[in-house]
Amino acid sequence: MTEPPFIKGLNLSQIFYEEAVRPILDRHFPSLPHSAALIGAGSEVLGFDTAQSRDHDWGSRVMLFFSADDHARNHEQIDQILSQALPAEIRGYPTNFEYHEDGLTRHRVLILTVRGFAQSLLTFDPSGDIRAADWLSIPEYRLGMLTAGRVFHDGLNELEPLRAKLRYYPHDVWLYMLAAQWQRIAQEEPFMGRCGQVEDELGSRLVAARLVRDLIRLCFLMERTYTPYIKWFGTAFARLDCADTLLPVFLRVCESRSWQEREKHLTTAYEFVAGMHNDLGITEPLSTKVSQFYLRPFFVIKAERFVTAIRAAIKSEEVLALPENLGAVDQFVDSTDALNEPAWSKALYQ
Repeated sequence: MTEPPFIKGLNLSQIFYEEAVRPILDRHFPSLPHSAALIGAGSEVLGFDTAQSRDHDWGSRVMLFFSADDHARNHEQIDQILSQALPAEIRGYPTNFEYHEDGLTRHRVLILTVRGFAQSLLTFDPSGDIRAADWLSIPEYRLGMLTAGRVFHDGLNELEPLRAKLRYYPHDVWLYMLAAQWQRIAQEEPFMGRCGQVEDELGSRLVAARLVRDLIRLCFLMERTYTPYIKWFGTAFARLDCADTLLPVFLRVCESRSWQEREKHLTTAYEFVAGMHNDLGITEPLSTKVSQFYLRPFFVIKAERFVTAIRAAIKSEEVLALPENLGAVDQFVDSTDALNEPAWSKALYQ
């Protein structure tokens, strides 16, 4: 069978809601307030889906949100009516995700509450005050799942305010994370050259790649953009403002065939990112020039200078009481299984 023309998932979801789901709700539940969106998991939520994405977990889907009382009273009936009344396809894409002989549509219209969905991703209720430890215990990609995507209708007036509240970290939490990220660079910046000096070419390349990754994550923080999970790390970085300058530099670091060449391109990156720091205006301006690492023939940005200056700018006693230089959970944990257990990471900050 010939597949229909590819439609970006967010656009397909909005069409599905407006042309198929919303008319059914208006007809059968005209007085029931609801919100509708596509947020949460899925490459299409980030806008990164392509025709390849259609092979699994992609298609005509939407999320409906109701008040807690309306959800408790009506979610089974809403699901049943949608199963009976949804059209077989929308823009050539099926609305049925499973074949059953009963003729009902096994749709992917999720029927939820805003608070319940948010708590399922965060493990805490974000409608109240959010502690610094709460912010830090949630992997960035989960915060991105709640704030990316698109809201099609917010009849509850709950979804958009929540997304605005979670749009990015509070100021001092952000400073704490910036300092922790500079600390990661400070700990490893002289090792790329040292590995090369002892003819450990593999080690030199691995350290360089780690430094590139840490610099990219620092760029996400500086541009106040949540870092996605690793599959879309480079794709999302390419959309940052700094990528026009830094993306070709990072590629040259990874392509270099000697540690001296690697150092030259890392120097360009270090000095540019140091300038980005000064542009933030969060500390007094710091020198953006690399300098020699003790008496060794390696040039580094001496990232610990930025750590000290940023930590001095933190005013919140709550944030200052956190473990020094630890950062958010995904700044020091690199296991997918661990990051998929927010209750575990939350315990780290208790």
